[in-house]
Amino acid sequence: MRIIPRLDVKGPNLVKGIHLEGLRVLGKPETFAAYYYETGADELLFMDVVASLYGRNSLLHIIRQTADNIFIPLTVGGGIRSLDDIREVLRAGADKVSLNTAAVRRPEFVREASRKFGSSTIVLSIEAMKRPEGTYEACTDNGRERTGINPLDWAVRGAELGAGEILLTAIHQEGTGIGFDLDLTTAISQAVDIPVIACGGAGRLEHVQEVATQGRAQAVCLASLLHYNFVRTHSLQGTYDDSINTQFMRDQRPFSPITDVTIGELKRYLANRGIDCRPCNLPVLL
Repeated sequence: MRIIPRLDVKGPNLVKGIHLEGLRVLGKPETFAAYYYETGADELLFMDVVASLYGRNSLLHIIRQTADNIFIPLTVGGGIRSLDDIREVLRAGADKVSLNTAAVRRPEFVREASRKFGSSTIVLSIEAMKRPEGTYEACTDNGRERTGINPLDWAVRGAELGAGEILLTAIHQEGTGIGFDLDLTTAISQAVDIPVIACGGAGRLEHVQEVATQGRAQAVCLASLLHYNFVRTHSLQGTYDDSINTQFMRDQRPFSPITDVTIGELKRYLANRGIDCRPCNLPVLL
């Protein structure tokens, strides 16, 4: 079970919202990335959340800086539209790329990319929204655009085209802390023979255990669950400008469904319940 912190980036800042909307600035992604690497992350995901909107990925500088100091796989997504875009991101230090909007618009792009750079380099990102009647629809542009595509069908097609992994983000759960969409994750995990990375909704340790066992996910991509702990346990005064907005995370609200969790605590919790993880070698008591 891989633990992958998700770093949503807008311009130079790490941001976080709910349902991929209402983004608030938390700080600099490099600072969070370094902490997660030091505390046992297996991989990191950097997502440029406005790249598709503006037609470009702006993470190259951040990726170069990160790759110089962090030695775990880096996945980069957002605004990647061509083989040249993939090549540029890989040269900057990324190990994988995440494709969504460009893949939906031209599915053969997945096949071309996997043949050129290898399936292990290509992650098909599926942003799924649950409709009121209970069906699902894949979205693009960081959840802003509907496609009319069934996520399960698209996952199967993406695997056939050569994607090496699927990053499944449940938009309707994302940022809420109420848990993963187990039904959708299970359906896709059973339908494809490539790893599924579950994203969206984790608020407690138990949620990760559930998606690993019931949902059959082989990795989890986490944001709020880890960011909450980082923000509430680190002093960031004097580090950022006035645009930072972490008070909503610092406030200990009894009704908040999201708990404080470190990667070490999460891995120890999973290991104690028979779920294999790469050890952090950190003394964590639960």
